[in-house]
Amino acid sequence: MLGSTSVAALRRPFGERLAPAARLLVCATVPWFVCVWLGTSTAPVPAALPAVLILRDDVFAAPRLALERLAGVVAGVVLSVLVLHWLPTGSLSFLVLVVCACAGMYLMGHNGSPNQQVMVTALVIYATPVPGYPLARLEESAVGIAVVALLGPLLWPPDPYQEAASGLEEYRAGLGTLLGRVAARAAAGRPTGPAPADPFARWRRPYELSAALDRRTERLLLLPPRRAPAWAADTLRPRLRLAARTAPALLFLTRALEIRSAAAGEPAGAAPGAADGAVRAMAPLVGATASALDAALRGEDCAERLRLARELELRHRAAHPGRRDAVLRAGLHLTHEALAEHLDPAGR
Repeated sequence: MLGSTSVAALRRPFGERLAPAARLLVCATVPWFVCVWLGTSTAPVPAALPAVLILRDDVFAAPRLALERLAGVVAGVVLSVLVLHWLPTGSLSFLVLVVCACAGMYLMGHNGSPNQQVMVTALVIYATPVPGYPLARLEESAVGIAVVALLGPLLWPPDPYQEAASGLEEYRAGLGTLLGRVAARAAAGRPTGPAPADPFARWRRPYELSAALDRRTERLLLLPPRRAPAWAADTLRPRLRLAARTAPALLFLTRALEIRSAAAGEPAGAAPGAADGAVRAMAPLVGATASALDAALRGEDCAERLRLARELELRHRAAHPGRRDAVLRAGLHLTHEALAEHLDPAGR
């Protein structure tokens, strides 16, 4: 998914791609000149580093990442000063520093990711035993982190609702392609094809979009919470919920079809899928369900397409009433239920 995200970023208008560069430029140069004015050093590189390291991904996460980085810098400075003060420079002190820094990295980590700034700061200060350097490093890092935390989310921030809508559109297009390929292979009685490197990346995408939208629209520092536009409250949130609810069912569908299609070709001399008419009969049902879901994720009325998909499901059930066939239809049945609830949230 990282590759697709990068490609999508390159397809954005030039103005939208210019905003992150301008944000990075401001957040790197402002703390540099502030530290030069304060006289911490003539080349305060640590003041510019937070902008480069923090503003790479989600700009709305800058305050949290900045605080984590500041905590790592403080821990690294304190650790290196204590080691240099109590132990002579040499192999023993370096070993103690590395062991303690490793422990600090994981103790101060977040969501399983170690706080690497503890180790980086400790090693840099240990390798530069100059009087006053630890304090200067701490001051420069604090200035850079403060600028990133305060200015980063305020300088040309992206529209979180538009970002979520774009991500949902990419997911919808990719899902349509996948289900079309699944239907074609089911009609031919063949397995759905080789599994991708990360088979769950596609199905996690709706949850990631919803979580990112919730995180980006929370209250930032002293600013009031971002108000959702009418179109987002009326259509975007329900479509994201629909995508998240149908993702597990469609994952189950693709896996069930893959296993069933592969097993159908096992008898000696049999053509792939020749012995499993239920799999072949799934092709129009998958196509109709994909069409209904595609319309719903676009924000269009899918009632007529859903009605057709349910009729095909009833025909498939009448023609293939076995328990194994019911399992084969389970993913599509759950998708139909989610679409029906999307059309009528009150369940009337």
